Amino acid sequence: MTRHILSRQLGITMVESLVALVVLAVGLLGIASLYVTSLQTGRTALIRTQAVNLVSDMGDRIRANGLARDAYDTDTYAGAPEVQDCVITANCTAATLAEDDLARWIEAAQATLPSPVATVTFIAAAATGRPDQYQINLQWQEAAEQFNYQASTFLIPVQP
Repeated sequence: MTRHILSRQLGITMVESLVALVVLAVGLLGIASLYVTSLQTGRTALIRTQAVNLVSDMGDRIRANGLARDAYDTDTYAGAPEVQDCVITANCTAATLAEDDLARWIEAAQATLPSPVATVTFIAAAATGRPDQYQINLQWQEAAEQFNYQASTFLIPVQP
């Protein structure tokens, strides 16, 4: 009878250890999946923030050079606008500065966003005293999805 009392289990069985290992593996796979998803979401948020900053930057450039008017329309240029090195090597006219601004802005978009299409559309004021409208648009491709950010800037035409 004393022999029966002493035969208690000492340790864990192989089945128990395998079940614990499976539960641990499932938990770690869930954590890894969550980590990958958070990295992708963080990258998307960063790219969207950069797009908003680029569109805001172009709006500021347009407001700073109010005399240029339709020189900020990307359709004005055959091909693409070219860098003019304004202020660095020579003072420029309002139109030349606008071309320089557009060229540098498009370069910044290409360096920042994946497969960007950057455009500015000028819509002249309907009447004297009414504002011109500039539609600033950025499109980019992320994974299998196309994204677009657009803003409008209104500016009363500056009298030379």
